[in-house]
Amino acid sequence: MIRQGSSPRPFIATLDAYDLGSGSGGVHRGLPSSTVSITIPEADFLEVGWVSRADSRSRHRAVVAGLHLDAAELRQRGCTRGVYVTLDPPAVGALLGLPASALAGHVVDLADVVPALADLPERLAGCRTWPQRRALVERSLLAGPARHGERDNASELRAMLAALARTARVDEAARRLGCSRRHLSSRVRAECGVTPKEYQRLVRFETARRRLAAVGTAGAGLADVAAASGFADQAHLSREWRAMSGYTPTEWLRAEGPSAR
Repeated sequence: MIRQGSSPRPFIATLDAYDLGSGSGGVHRGLPSSTVSITIPEADFLEVGWVSRADSRSRHRAVVAGLHLDAAELRQRGCTRGVYVTLDPPAVGALLGLPASALAGHVVDLADVVPALADLPERLAGCRTWPQRRALVERSLLAGPARHGERDNASELRAMLAALARTARVDEAARRLGCSRRHLSSRVRAECGVTPKEYQRLVRFETARRRLAAVGTAGAGLADVAAASGFADQAHLSREWRAMSGYTPTEWLRAEGPSAR
């Protein structure tokens, strides 16, 4: 997947162009992450299914995916280009009108989540350049706060998720925040749909993925990546990658890393 540019916070984490490329046959493995994602093909439809569930494939014109700990497979026939957006969980309520927890573990059509954006894929198809596509998607999403407003507790949730991302233990994050573990756990589950420990697991996995992509070869120093990403050791890294992506780190680099594009 080829990406270009990023968008300013606090609402949109990234807004990128993608191209699955002819070499991949229009297939991409969607890995777990700490963000909610929106995928909008330039044309045609997107087929999405969980790798671990053969009967889960569904067809969408544009897809919203909540936080998930399993890999999904995205298949785009014909035109393999589109726009890919990620939202931090605290921004989901303002942009989409519902908490990130309502989307956790699910892939749903954008039109079902935000009916006002039902025609966005068709309008996107009418754009001829990347700047036009980017501006259209950004403008359409940022109209959300005017419709829904930002949730009053968004800043508290941002602080909680930041503390979890910076620590290895939930107890330590609660101590830094000056709240009980119970309060932290109930808030994160209610707003994100995952436990604090699961959120830390997503952050650790995402960190390793970025480091592996930066190394960019199947011969990456996995022990160094594991240590720098918060894993106990290389074996821990490999187990988590197999469980969360269906690949070992080396297999992922060969299939979808920079050298495979």
